[in-house]
Amino acid sequence: MTDLKLKSQLQGLYAITDSKLMPDTDSMLFQVEQALRGGASIIQYRDKSDDIEKRRQQARALLDLCNQFNRPLLINDDVKLAKIVGAHGVHLGQSDGAVIQAREYLGSNSIIGNTCHDSIELARQACQQGCDYVAFGAFFASSTKPDASPAPMQLLAEARSTLPVPVVAIGGINMDNAGQVITAGADMVAVIHNLFASEDICAQAGRFDSLFTR
Repeated sequence: MTDLKLKSQLQGLYAITDSKLMPDTDSMLFQVEQALRGGASIIQYRDKSDDIEKRRQQARALLDLCNQFNRPLLINDDVKLAKIVGAHGVHLGQSDGAVIQAREYLGSNSIIGNTCHDSIELARQACQQGCDYVAFGAFFASSTKPDASPAPMQLLAEARSTLPVPVVAIGGINMDNAGQVITAGADMVAVIHNLFASEDICAQAGRFDSLFTR
């Protein structure tokens, strides 16, 4: 069960794992620990493989690690895996089922986020169904999702002023442009490559975190 205090921590660096940058469990745990030590506020486990047992083992190991730092672990796209391992919640894309169904399955305390691409209307629908945050993007060119439609920067300001939940910006975010989306209205920045491909992950996480604490 998710500590309700974790829901109040939905601000700052939102770190997403990557199987290419983390070829095995040991490297994944080391890199995520460095991100947490540097100030990452939330971790999302993202693995698109069909290896169910590996995904369960890695998710459980990540959950133990996140609990040590009192940070939430969300599972990308997979409500069943989130339920099995007891993760703090799930992040859903538009093709991964409705927020309201995930809420019924995972319970009222779970954190549920929803990708809304470049659509404020999708975000409003997600809020009506009980999501805890919405994610917009891509705001910049993304190596993870190169075909993603570009989202306008003013969308963040509109979302921040009209939606009742925190807002995540995703897509090609790095230290050079993160300040732009934060100034525009993002409560969190979701980062993969510019965090986990850096030489010093802990220091890089700290630099992202400092953008929110100035």
